[in-house]
Amino acid sequence: MPQLFKILAPVIAMASVQAYALTFDNISAQYITDGQLSNKIQVIDCRSSNQFNGWPDKNNASEGHFPGAVNIDSQWLNLLDDAQLKQLIASKQLQKNKPTYLYCANDATQSLSLALKKQGFKQVDSIEQPLNLAKEKLATLPNFKQLVSAQWISELINGKQPVYGPKKDYKVIEVQWGPALKYLAAHIPGALYLNTNDIESEPWWNRVSDQQIAELLENLGIRYDTTVILYGRNNMAAARAANIMMYAGVDDVRLLNGGWRAWVDAGLETEPFMNSNSEKVKFGKKIPANPHYIIDIPEAKALLAKDSNQYSLVSIRSWDEFTGKTSGYGYIKPKGRITGAKWGHAGTDSNNIADFSNPDGTMKSPHDIKQLWQNWNINQDQEVAFYCGTGWRGSEVFFYTYVMGWENISVFDGGWYEWSGNKNNATETGELPIK
Repeated sequence: MPQLFKILAPVIAMASVQAYALTFDNISAQYITDGQLSNKIQVIDCRSSNQFNGWPDKNNASEGHFPGAVNIDSQWLNLLDDAQLKQLIASKQLQKNKPTYLYCANDATQSLSLALKKQGFKQVDSIEQPLNLAKEKLATLPNFKQLVSAQWISELINGKQPVYGPKKDYKVIEVQWGPALKYLAAHIPGALYLNTNDIESEPWWNRVSDQQIAELLENLGIRYDTTVILYGRNNMAAARAANIMMYAGVDDVRLLNGGWRAWVDAGLETEPFMNSNSEKVKFGKKIPANPHYIIDIPEAKALLAKDSNQYSLVSIRSWDEFTGKTSGYGYIKPKGRITGAKWGHAGTDSNNIADFSNPDGTMKSPHDIKQLWQNWNINQDQEVAFYCGTGWRGSEVFFYTYVMGWENISVFDGGWYEWSGNKNNATETGELPIK
């Protein structure tokens, strides 16, 4: 009997650990009501934002995140000091005294658990059950397939047929303003180059004519049913092209989550010199096939005439631009905002939208974005148009809301530059309550 006990003891101990190991199903039974996570606990998904959004893991075992989970990629710890991590935790509205449960790879949960405890979290535990075995329906972003990872593009260009790949042909395109100097030194293998001067023009840097858009797309070899994958050194430029291509009628426009930085951080192969499209094609649709994705001054004025609960003309500009302390641009003299516009946040200046970016430059979670707008009465039940100075920042946030499943959305093409260029258009300056 003693010898038998020695043999069975490890088995009994392991069974005891498994019996008390925290699982997603435990959480569902105790803390999920009508698909909503109780505020008594907090769950952190420490995988990449791509997996959080809905992309399957390496084994295609699961898609999406546990309902109510907050995304903090454990890899972000390599990019943050203690003060920055503290700020990130605050932005996620996580509470140190609330039971906190993590899920991702074991070593990743351990590193994040230690970091959180160092920040003063009292109870941090790992969820042992694999996410794909959870009985609870996982949450995904409705259009997560349009925001792709660097690894997905790598698989595609290397002929590995990634999940949710293009139905027909595809084009990978780097987008940036001006000559292709950095592109010529290194870019994603096979990528073409698009200068934003070919999609927008002076005096207001609005989109070019529909005929010019058609000619550009045909020269790039893009039909309406071509999958177009865009990225930029500054992903706002790529998003600007995405908005215009969606307006034109390209059915499947995708954006590299995190832009060029994501490709470099992944350590993936690059190539130098210029690629060119070898064969022109007919676009195959009358442009614009989706005119509602871009509005101009008359439509913006019509929007402002509506009840504020029915619309949002959202300024994706820094607070200093919104209040009129600066125009944000050397070539734009007027300062202020469109009267009736709502502040949608942006970043530190006209060159970034840091308020919408994770530490690695990828898109913040829908919950984080909605929190920015909660007190400004901006929501997906409204007719929502985004604008900035000339269209880049507004286009990136437009694309993010598209990924989030918002439908009645557009970019106000003229933005502050064109609006303020006419003194008869209503503008204002000064502080508003920061909400």
